[in-house]
Amino acid sequence: MSERLEALRSEVNKRPEGGCLRNYLMWKGYREHLNDANVIGRAYAFASLLDGTATPVYANDLIAGTIRGFFGHDADNLGAYADSMVNSYGRNHFGTNADHFAPDYPYMLSRGIGGIIADIDASLERHKEPEKQDFLRSARITMEAFSRHALSYAADAEAKGMKEIAANCRHIADKPPETFPQALQFVWLVHTVYYLEGRYAQALGRLDRYLYPYYEADTAAGRLDYESAVDYLACTLLKIGESRYFGGDNVCNIAIGGVKREDGKSAVTDLTYAVLEAVRRCNIPGPNLSARLHKDAEPRFLDECLKVIGTGLGYPALMNDEVNIPALMRYGYELEDARDYCMVGCIENFLPGKQPPWSDGRYNSPVYIERALCGGFGFDGKSFGVETPPAGELKTMGDFMAALEAQMKHGADEYVRRFRNENERYDYKNYQQPFLSCGCPECIERGLDINRGGTKYPSVHGACAMGIATMADSLYAIEEAVYNRGLFTLEHLRDILKADFEGYEEERQLLLGLPKYGNDEPEVDKYAVWFNEFHYNIFKNHKTRDGGGFYIAIASNVANIGAGREIGATPDGRKAHEPISDAASPMHGRDKKGPTAAVRSLSRPDYTYAACGTVVNQKYSPEMFSDDDRRAKLASIIRTYFSLGGQEMQINSVSRAVLKDAMENPSEYASLVVRVSGFSAYYIHLGRDVQEDILKRTEHG
Repeated sequence: MSERLEALRSEVNKRPEGGCLRNYLMWKGYREHLNDANVIGRAYAFASLLDGTATPVYANDLIAGTIRGFFGHDADNLGAYADSMVNSYGRNHFGTNADHFAPDYPYMLSRGIGGIIADIDASLERHKEPEKQDFLRSARITMEAFSRHALSYAADAEAKGMKEIAANCRHIADKPPETFPQALQFVWLVHTVYYLEGRYAQALGRLDRYLYPYYEADTAAGRLDYESAVDYLACTLLKIGESRYFGGDNVCNIAIGGVKREDGKSAVTDLTYAVLEAVRRCNIPGPNLSARLHKDAEPRFLDECLKVIGTGLGYPALMNDEVNIPALMRYGYELEDARDYCMVGCIENFLPGKQPPWSDGRYNSPVYIERALCGGFGFDGKSFGVETPPAGELKTMGDFMAALEAQMKHGADEYVRRFRNENERYDYKNYQQPFLSCGCPECIERGLDINRGGTKYPSVHGACAMGIATMADSLYAIEEAVYNRGLFTLEHLRDILKADFEGYEEERQLLLGLPKYGNDEPEVDKYAVWFNEFHYNIFKNHKTRDGGGFYIAIASNVANIGAGREIGATPDGRKAHEPISDAASPMHGRDKKGPTAAVRSLSRPDYTYAACGTVVNQKYSPEMFSDDDRRAKLASIIRTYFSLGGQEMQINSVSRAVLKDAMENPSEYASLVVRVSGFSAYYIHLGRDVQEDILKRTEHG
C-alpha cells in the first residue's frame, strides 16, 4: 500500500461540512430561464449546479474529482424555497430510466468535449424541428458547463502546484484525451458529475478495455509503467467511498476481462490486472467489480480474481460470457454489441451507450404456490390472483402445475401493468436528460433524448424472479409427498401450511428430510429448470413503453428476506415469514453434498433465458484462497460450473467464526467487507436480519 494512497484515504474519510446544496444550486439556474422550454431550463440548472460546485483537488491525489464539492451552507437561506421550485420540475427516478447506466465511453473519449460539441452543432444543422433544436441546444449547454467544470479543477490544481493534474484537466476541457492519465481523468469527471446530478449506480463499464489504448501507448513511449497505472486507478476508485456521506455505498460496477467486440477473442490485458490490483488496494465495498470469464480465458486471470476475493472483499463477481452473450442475443442485439456488454448496479447486463438506463423489480415467485393451493387466494385471504380449481380437485401433479402456472401468468401480467402504469405516467418531453444523452452518440445524431428514441436500442426492464430453490424444493415435496407416496392429500398439506406447522412438527420434519436443490438430485433440479424457462415465457411477450423487452433475472439482493415476510409456510418445510432462498442459490444449509454436487445442480437450468443475469452466492473457507493447491481446485470447480452452463458466481471468503464475532463485537470489525448479494458492504453496517442471512450460507471447504 503506497503512502500516497493511505494519505488520500485519510482525506477522503473526512466528513464534509454542511448539507447537500444540489437543489439550491440548480434553482439558481432555473430562476434565470423560467420562460424557456423545459429542457433548456434543465440544462441551465445543470450548468448552475456544476458552476456552483466547489472543485477542490485532494493534496495526495493523482486524478481530480470529488462529489463532496456541493456540500456546504446556503448563504441565502433559501434552501426550502429552492427545494420547492426544483421539485416542481420533477425528475426521473430508477423506475423511469434515470440511472443504472453506462455511457459509450469509447465515443466520449475519442471525441472529447470539443468533439461532442462539434457533433451537436452538426446535428443542429441537420435537424430543424423545434423540439430537436431545443434538445440539442440543451445538450450543448451541458457540455459547455462540463468544460468549465474541468477548468475549475485545473485552476485549483494549479493554485496548489499540482502541475500534472492542472495540465490534464485543462487539456480535456476542450481536446480528446491523449494519455492514460488524461483519459482516466475525463472518465472520472463524467462519473462524478452523474453523481452530482443525483444518479445512483452509474457504471464505469469496461474500464480496462476502453482505457487500454492509452495505457499501451504510454507504456510503449516510456511515460507510464504498470505500478504507476495501479496508483492512478487506486487514487481514483478510492473516492467511490465518498458516497457514504449520502447514506450508502455507491454500487458502481466495473466489468473487466471478457472478449473483444470485434472478434470475440480474449480482452484480458495488463491493464485488466492493474484494475484488479487497484481495487484490492482500495479495500472498500465499491466498486462493484465484475470479471467476465469465457472458455479461452487465461487461467491466471481467474487465479488473480480468487486472490482478491480471498482478501474478504467478496468480489469480483464472476460472469460467464458463454451464457451472457447468447442470452442477450435472444433480444435481437447485434453480436458485436452483445460481446461488449458490461454490468450496471449489481449484476444486470447492459449495453453501454446503446440503451436507456436500466430498471428492474422483484417478482415474488413462491407466493403463487399459496394461491394455487387455495384456488387463487393467499393463506390470509387478503391477496388473490385468478380463480383456479380448489386443492381437492387437483388430482395429479400436472393439475397442480397447471393451476400454479395460471397464477404465475396472472402475476406476471399484473407485475407488468404496475410497472408500465408508473413508467408511462410521465410525458418524457418534460423529463429530458441532456447531459446523460451525450453519452449515447445516436442521441446526438438523431437529435433525440435518451428516453425519447435517441438510443440504438429501446429500454428494457428486468423482472427478478425470486426463490428458485424455495420453489424447486416445494414443488418436489408436493410431487413426492402428495402424488407419489400419498403421505397426505393436497388439501391436508394446504391446512398444514396454513397452520404454519403448528401441531404438525412430524410432517414438517418429513418435508425437510426430502431431497433438496443443490445436491445433484435431478428429480428436484428439474423444477429449477422449469423455473427459468417458465419465467422467461410469461414475460417474453411483454414490451416496455418504447418496444423493449422484459428480461428475466434470478436475483434478489437482500429482498429474499422481505419477500419471505409476505409468504406463509411453504411445502419445503420453511416456516411462515422466514426468508426464502437467496437469488439463484440453494436454500441456506440444504446443499449438503459439497460444492461439486452444488454446481451440478446449479448448472442444470438454461440461464440463456436470464438475459438480465443471475446471482449465485457461495461461501468458501479462507483456507481455500491462501493455499495455491486449494485455490486451483476452487478454480477448477468454477470452470466446470461455467462449462456446464452456469452464468454467475460470487464468493464470500470470511469464515463463519469471524462473522459471528463481528456481530457480537462490531467495534472491532469496522473495515470488514462481505459479499451480500450482488454487491459488497461493510458487515457491521448491515441489518441484523441480513447479517444472519449471510451467516446461514453453507460454508464449503
